[in-house]
This record gives sequence, C-alpha cells and structure tokens, in this order.
Amino acid sequence: MKGELVSVIIPAHNAQDTIDETLRSVRSQSHRALEIVVVDDGSRDQTIAIARHHMAIDPRVRLIEQANAGVAAARNTGWRAARSDLIAFVDADDLWAPTKIEQQLAVFDRTDEKVGLVYSWYLVIDGQSTVTDDQHRPNWRGDVLERLFHGNFVGNGSAALVRRQALIDANGFESRLREAGAQGCEDFLFYCRVAERYHFEVVEEPLVGYRFLPGNMSSNMPRMLRSWMLVVDEMLGRHPNAAPALREGLHFYSAWLLERTLRQRQPRHVLPILSLLFRHHPAIAMRIIAVDLPRIGTHLAKRVVTRLVRRRRPVCPQVTARFPTGELK
Repeated sequence: MKGELVSVIIPAHNAQDTIDETLRSVRSQSHRALEIVVVDDGSRDQTIAIARHHMAIDPRVRLIEQANAGVAAARNTGWRAARSDLIAFVDADDLWAPTKIEQQLAVFDRTDEKVGLVYSWYLVIDGQSTVTDDQHRPNWRGDVLERLFHGNFVGNGSAALVRRQALIDANGFESRLREAGAQGCEDFLFYCRVAERYHFEVVEEPLVGYRFLPGNMSSNMPRMLRSWMLVVDEMLGRHPNAAPALREGLHFYSAWLLERTLRQRQPRHVLPILSLLFRHHPAIAMRIIAVDLPRIGTHLAKRVVTRLVRRRRPVCPQVTARFPTGELK
C-alpha cells in the first residue's frame, strides 16, 4: 500500500490557535500520497485563512466550508467528499507522528478485509504541545465489541485509519447526539458501530498527540456522561445480552469523570453527574458514592502529598521529534 491514496479529514471550528500545527504534522507524514480535507464548520476566526495558506503551499490540502453543524456532521461531510477508500480523521487541535499513516497502512497490508479499523496509541499533550500523560497502552485487537462496552480504549477521534466501507456500514458519525444536547461520545459510538461488523488492529506505538484543553468538548463532564448514556442505550437495543458489560463500562466511565472533575478542581460538576446517575442508573450512583468517591478522595490526597515532596516529572524530551511542527517545504 506504499503508494495508495489516504484521505485525511480535519473537522475545524474556531481552531485558529492549533490548526496550523495540526496541518504541519499531517503534511509531514512519511506516506506522501495524501488527500488532506479541512472541513470548516462555521468558524468565525482565522481558521479558514490558515487552511488557505496551507492550500497555497501544498496542493494536497483542500477546504470545504459549511455552516456550523458539529464535529460529527463535519467529519461526515469530509469522508463523503473524499476520494480514497481509506480514511483517517484528526481533530484540529491534535498532532500526528510522521510515520502514523505509514505504520497503519502496513497493518492493513498484512491483514484481510475483515479488519476495518487500525488505531494507534496516543500521548496526552497540553496547549504548548507538551506531553502530560504517556500511559495509554491498549492492545485490543480482533473482535473488540464487548471490550469497547467496558470502555473506549481507542481514546480519541484522531487515532483511527478506517476503511470507507466500514464508515458506510456504520452510517458515519452520529450527528443526532449534538441535536440531543449530548455531543461528546461520537467517537465511541462510531467505534462500537464499526466493531459490530469488523475487526480492529493496533499499532503499539504512540503516534497521536491528543490535546486536552480546559475549554474543549470533552471538558463538559455532565454532557459527556449524557452522551455516553445514549451510546449505552443504542447498544443495549441491539445487544441486550451485553447489559452487564455496558453497565460496568458506564460505572467505570462515571467514576473516571468524577475523578477527572475533582482533579481539575471543578467540583461544580459533581452534583450534576451524580444527579444524572440517580435518575437513570441509581444502582451505579449508589456504588460510586459508597465505593468510588472514598477511593478517589484517598487517591487525590496522595497525589497532593506526592506533589509537595517531589519535583514535577520532567517533560518528555522526545515531544519535538515525535510531533514535528516546524517549517515545511
């Protein structure tokens, strides 16, 4: 697949602060046969101007403009307009390592058409593209649907390379989550839908810089929980026998959201999260109050003590080499 065209879809909404770096990392791919489609989702800043600057430099880049409709709709616009049978998605604030597409294509090359999606590991980065977490190391492959019910191990929307037919069979990304006021888990739902028909494979190397910023979509914890619940409802409708796994996954995700909320010093989200759980899944809410919140409190207290007695861990020295964002020819 060395010369095979890959379409890269970049949904962008008011992304002027990050999209330049994102485009540089995509344009730096060792696999050169790329179609890079930026879908501007009604931006009111300089996002379009930055995309056009890259278009003037690199003929592989093109721009589609649409009224604001959300990330799912923007991704759907992009892949439906793309020319390739292999589609990769990258959010406009994330970064790719130079060999990401090359390594994922190599996996497709040695597997059969039952494999519909290849993902990779990722690093969490901050607003300065500094690595803040490097613990993401899943290796789930093959029939992964039940494993996904326990949690979204792919982790973000920038890690997957997908066959077009898998996108068609999954009906793309679900824009109705946004219409229901519950956007956030579009990636998770899409991965579940693909896993219903296809196998997954993985490149066991961190090839994505997943940027976490205080104001991005995943920072609205109650909305993320509502979104996850809608995914659970859809999967339960088709897989009622998977109810225990789906409930366990919801419990794990809810506890993780609460810990993240408290770690980021946003206690205002705690009551809305618990209220949602009590209304829809009271048994999970009671379990979290009785078991998880005490554990989370103890864990966070230990983190505070550790921070006081130990200097902060040095920044990963490979971040610049892993995600190059310098000048491109």
